[in-house]
Amino acid sequence: MRATSAILSLLLTTSTAFTPVAVSRAFTATSLKSVPLAGGMSFDRVCREWRCKYTGDKTDSASLAAVAAEVEKVLPAVKGLSANVKVNRLVCGACLDFKLMITQDLDDYGPWSEKDHAPEADFIEAIKGIEGISQVETQTITNMEI
Repeated sequence: MRATSAILSLLLTTSTAFTPVAVSRAFTATSLKSVPLAGGMSFDRVCREWRCKYTGDKTDSASLAAVAAEVEKVLPAVKGLSANVKVNRLVCGACLDFKLMITQDLDDYGPWSEKDHAPEADFIEAIKGIEGISQVETQTITNMEI
């Protein structure tokens, strides 16, 4: 529990998306390992999103295919981050979004964050060099199955 508290403290104080909050005993009694948010919401996992815009049709886009090839290169490392890591790929054909979402339990996210989300930097650098790829970004967001 002490390690979880330390990781939560680090996560909440080093990310601009989160504000430190005190976890009440009443809240933790019903949801151990959750962090409260406004309106009775909470989260128990953290997601790191890698995203970009691609060009062309989703069925034959050269830039989308090149991003997919880069995903395959880092996927073993990403899936090896922790036992409970979830990796989701999202592709929108209408707005030309590509997203890779890597979600971990709170206990596992802190150590990955301390390592600068490796292999994120290599992946981001690689896709920035692909013709037709733009708006390359990353974001850390909360995640909670409801």
